[in-house]
Amino acid sequence: MKFEKVKSRIGGLALVGALSMLPGVAGAQAPAEAPKYGGTLSVATIYYTISALTWDPADWNWKANHDTGQYFEQLFAADLSKSKKAGGKHAFVADAYLPLDAIRGELAESWNWKENPLRLEVKLRKGVMFPEKKGVMASRELVADDVVFSYNHLNASPKKIPSYFDHVSKVEATDKHTVLFTFKDYFAEWDYRFGWGYYSGIFPKEVVAAGAKDWKNHNGTGPFMLTDFVNGNSTTFTKNPIYWDKERIGGTEYKLPFVDKVVYRTIKDEAASYAALRTARLDIHEGVRWSAVEELKRNAPQLKWNRHLNMVGTFLAMRVDTKPFDDVRVRRALNMAVNKQEIVKTFWGGNAELFGYPQHPDYVGYFEPLASMPESVKELFTYNPEKAKKLLAEAGHPNGFTFKVQVNANSPVHMDLLPMVAAYLEKVGVKMQIEPLEYGAFLSRMTSKTNSAGYFMDNGHTNPTTTIRKSFVTGQTWNPSQYADAALDKKVAAMYAERDEGKRQQMLKEMTREIVDKAPYIWLPTGYVYSAWWPWVKNYDGELRAGAVRPGPIYARLWIDQDMKQKMGFK
Repeated sequence: MKFEKVKSRIGGLALVGALSMLPGVAGAQAPAEAPKYGGTLSVATIYYTISALTWDPADWNWKANHDTGQYFEQLFAADLSKSKKAGGKHAFVADAYLPLDAIRGELAESWNWKENPLRLEVKLRKGVMFPEKKGVMASRELVADDVVFSYNHLNASPKKIPSYFDHVSKVEATDKHTVLFTFKDYFAEWDYRFGWGYYSGIFPKEVVAAGAKDWKNHNGTGPFMLTDFVNGNSTTFTKNPIYWDKERIGGTEYKLPFVDKVVYRTIKDEAASYAALRTARLDIHEGVRWSAVEELKRNAPQLKWNRHLNMVGTFLAMRVDTKPFDDVRVRRALNMAVNKQEIVKTFWGGNAELFGYPQHPDYVGYFEPLASMPESVKELFTYNPEKAKKLLAEAGHPNGFTFKVQVNANSPVHMDLLPMVAAYLEKVGVKMQIEPLEYGAFLSRMTSKTNSAGYFMDNGHTNPTTTIRKSFVTGQTWNPSQYADAALDKKVAAMYAERDEGKRQQMLKEMTREIVDKAPYIWLPTGYVYSAWWPWVKNYDGELRAGAVRPGPIYARLWIDQDMKQKMGFK
């Protein structure tokens, strides 16, 4: 089959597969200095207030990929040679979006499509080893059966996201290093779903046999090994001495990883996290709020910075299956009752975009700015309390009403922002009963569909094709409004079956307009987030993810200049 046919029918990643990407990032521009081995990287990650919620991949928890991604590798990962610091165009901050020209094989050495039936043949790298894990497994090579096992273990889980693997007919090992995916139909997210997404980690059957819920049993082929976990305090990853991948820098190939340890610091108090950064107990802080930036710059002027528009949307979901939120007039009224422009100005200090969700402005070709939206959509972002009262009266609530709102108590931003939203609503007679919950309990309310009529949350944009499906298709896990519309469900299915990206983009623009207009959420501004790091952290420029919420390949490629750190007065 000619490449032109492959590309038009399957998508741009076919080109990457045809080229059989080699390990490492050999095309990267060379830093000015050679890397140094050793040291510990201490990080407050973008999720620094939350410890691991589960270690079992079969629990289908969104954060597991962030916590296991240092040692569970995937078929594909970000091609970091395309990063801005290497002279490329990609920032690699998106929560789960890898453009087609920025993907490389990780455990996959090459992949090719076959027709009639539609199949993807993946050739695995040879010689990739699991290290020894005492009491769990001896060191052995990763083989195709591990990929098949990982897929089947996830697919059989009762906690599986509905319809997630429905496009796959079967997954089989045709030889020791070859995996064959047989598709029922073409599916536009094939690479994300079991290639580099949230639930794409490849793990050995020995981990499951020993008990995957216990972190002490975990093992993988990645650059680090999980060696300690203290709930609410830290997660420690130690260098894997037999890791397979290398990095080419200045014409020389270096074995990865460079640092001896990576430590995730869990810090529930926001001010304490900034103090830890200022005193160099943290090397990197990935989630600095705008209001703390100037003080940190004054007190620690050597820090380096990166700013990006948050890859999550903030909103108050209203359950459309409960009264009064089954009435679109009520939902629209609550949107008009909130002064979103004032929130941008006062709460965010101008460090926010009024309209940045459900599509993200970085999704070129998919995102439509508010100025291009219909007037009925623009109206939802215009403060109009008088019209809000009028709509509420028309819907039978001239005196307003009271409803419960659950919120994540571990989010300093939300605990500050929700009372501000409540104050706006109270001006039109609508009162909130606010129920803060620890994140684990908060999340379980949504996943079990027992959340209250109001549910205040962040939700990752994920990627352009997922953002509408996961939040608004009937019965989906990440659907806190319990939105259900058979016509929208059919449109989403048709979008996934469309092989032409341009046509998918247009379909998603139309669906985005429709869902925003129907207002299942009080849509709120999207804030900017800052990352900060000390200058002794080398080969780093604020990159956050090399796949779905997975920083492992990034941390494996940076190093600590310990001489510089010492000269700056820190040990």
